[in-house]
Amino acid sequence: MTAPVVTIREVADADLPIFFEHQTDPMANEMAVVPARDRPAFDANWVKIRANPTGVARTIVADGVVVGMVLCWLDGDDRMVGYWIGREFWGRGYATRGLDLTIAGIADRPLLASIADSNVGSQRVVEHCGFVRVAEHVEDDGVIELIYRLD
Repeated sequence: MTAPVVTIREVADADLPIFFEHQTDPMANEMAVVPARDRPAFDANWVKIRANPTGVARTIVADGVVVGMVLCWLDGDDRMVGYWIGREFWGRGYATRGLDLTIAGIADRPLLASIADSNVGSQRVVEHCGFVRVAEHVEDDGVIELIYRLD
């Protein structure tokens, strides 16, 4: 069996309905400890993402199928990364490969990722990409966020 070919590309308008569906999955929301956005809030957020001149947004494609996305943005002085994979594609290495391909094209370091302590899958993804856990903090809602750094 041949491994799927995983690539990244610029986000296209046709990707957004797929991303919207991915982010409404209750199991994914629970794991990431991130609430789903309704359609107007989702669309407004993507207008901001795509208009950000310092941001990077990539679609992850496996064998021609959109499986998720990777984002990189400035949060104050910190350059953050995040990603979302459709649940039907979890456990296949797509997040790791998509993140790895994306960060290879970003010269700025360090890169940071903030991951809920309950999201073990995402912790493994960033660790496979060379990130090291450097801190943790408790959010106002009680969620423990683990901070990972790639120099």
